[in-house]
Amino acid sequence: MKILILGSGGREHALAWKLSQSKRVSALYCAPGNGGISQMATCVPIPLSEPARLVEFAKSEGIGLTVVGPDDALADGIVDLFVSAGLRIFGPPQAAARLESSKVFAKEFMQRHGIPTARSGHFTDSKEAKKFASQMSLPVVVKADGLALGKGVIIAQTHAEAEAAIVEIMEERKFGAAGNAVVIEEFLEGPECSIHALVDGTHYLLFPSAQDHKRALDGDQGLNTGGMGTYSPVPQVTPAVEQIIRTEVLDRFLSGIQKENIPYRGMLFPGLILTAAGPRVLEFNCRFGDPETQVLMARLDSDLLDLLEATIDGTLSLQTPHWKSGSAVCVIAASGGYPGSYAKGKRIDGLEKAGASAVVFHAGTQCESGAFHTSGGRVLGITAAGPTLKEARDTAYGALEHIHFEGMQFRRDIGARGLAS
Repeated sequence: MKILILGSGGREHALAWKLSQSKRVSALYCAPGNGGISQMATCVPIPLSEPARLVEFAKSEGIGLTVVGPDDALADGIVDLFVSAGLRIFGPPQAAARLESSKVFAKEFMQRHGIPTARSGHFTDSKEAKKFASQMSLPVVVKADGLALGKGVIIAQTHAEAEAAIVEIMEERKFGAAGNAVVIEEFLEGPECSIHALVDGTHYLLFPSAQDHKRALDGDQGLNTGGMGTYSPVPQVTPAVEQIIRTEVLDRFLSGIQKENIPYRGMLFPGLILTAAGPRVLEFNCRFGDPETQVLMARLDSDLLDLLEATIDGTLSLQTPHWKSGSAVCVIAASGGYPGSYAKGKRIDGLEKAGASAVVFHAGTQCESGAFHTSGGRVLGITAAGPTLKEARDTAYGALEHIHFEGMQFRRDIGARGLAS
């Protein structure tokens, strides 16, 4: 089968890496792809903003399955377009992807179906938003309603900071149309946890837990990013906690989409806070996480293609995937200045040496004349598996020591919370 992956980041490289191991895959394509993906798949220079061209490519090339990576493509309805053209594609349609593309819609869905989440309010008027925020306990969380590349969430330590965040999002339009509305919610205490579950409309298949590190700097300092590293599994997600997640989040989600006739088939990725009162959902994501996918694919010991097709066909209940025991860790190497402004075109050295002990997933890279250069904020995801979290972590950081590009920055505490628990 010929496979087309849509996207250009580390998530897409990890998916390509795993799918390339399937005996059922005859050819692998990625649009638009990146430097690392080009080493294992044919990169197609069609941007996701031109979905009609992607449909024509899939038709002409005889693509058997298209896999959507980024959230914005799902929000724009690319799944609906492919399906209407008679093409097979993995991902929820636009109506279901609203659970990620609108935080207001997601919050209301959670409230209707008893899914535990933070107390909140949502507003389209900045004055009303400021008034509500001023009455909230501190710290308070301000979120842009729409998609903002994982950066539209601001944790305000003072009411003045909350008001400034509302101005930035709603009045100055830092995130464009994503700021047409905001969600103001209480700050939840506890470790974050990423849960992934394939959903076929009637069943779900839960993946192992993972934990992202969203802040740019060690000790969870600095600005929010798209994610600076992950590890899996999370020690705090005990069998008892997992059962609560199944009962209070996934079972209620499945019941909710059935009651409301939301045609959800794809990956559901709720971000959770493990509070003292139990797990609380921060947000829903309707696709594989980035960089969570890197550690999950490193641990998956079954054919990913079988799982994706079972999701589309409604046969997830027949699947029993196998996972490698132990742990996996992914450390992101980012451009200097990220998530703010940063330079591009910096030569990357040491990839071959790093790849001897770890898998180096590319995100913001391009390959020219056999040499790799930076082309984005998050550049690489150095990923290693091991029998223990400490061994996986030591291997990932050991491999990272071989890599160099001008201005490279990374966190040195990925997985440290897991070791301390």
